Amino acid sequence: MKALRVVLWIGAALVLQSLVARWTGTSRIRVDLPLVAVVYAALAHGRVAGLLGGSLAGLAQDSVSGGIIGIGGLAKTVAGFMAGVVGTQFIVTQTWARLLVFTGATVVNAVLFIGLYVLLGLRQLDQPFLDITLEAVSNGIVGLMAFEVVEFLPGARDRWRASRSHRHRGRYR
Repeated sequence: MKALRVVLWIGAALVLQSLVARWTGTSRIRVDLPLVAVVYAALAHGRVAGLLGGSLAGLAQDSVSGGIIGIGGLAKTVAGFMAGVVGTQFIVTQTWARLLVFTGATVVNAVLFIGLYVLLGLRQLDQPFLDITLEAVSNGIVGLMAFEVVEFLPGARDRWRASRSHRHRGRYR
């Protein structure tokens, strides 16, 4: 059940990423939603979920991007695994700690991805520091919002019913 949930999160993130790219008219947006889903899975379910989710998300993105298949997969796999290790070794329930994990995983992913492309002589990037920083901050914010939504949803229906029954009880007395 856990593996199916991780696959669904990553699939939804991949679809949403492509829809956002289509709506904005550019393939380069500042948020990597599949990476956010991988880090979320790693924090919620551990390093194996991060490792397998990173492999799945990275290879799926590589296959549709037209680049070399495997570079993004390796980068997301390492980032997801490291996020899972941090999530299991430390208590990552505070907002600042989650923000650090999301931004750190984004930096690891970007450094590996760009480093492998430069190492293989496939692409030369001048100064990617601003792009990496903006993506890390964006991924951190989106990741925090994802945690807030997921933690809010299970009790939202019960809270809504309780407030509704409380309001209706006062009318009929």
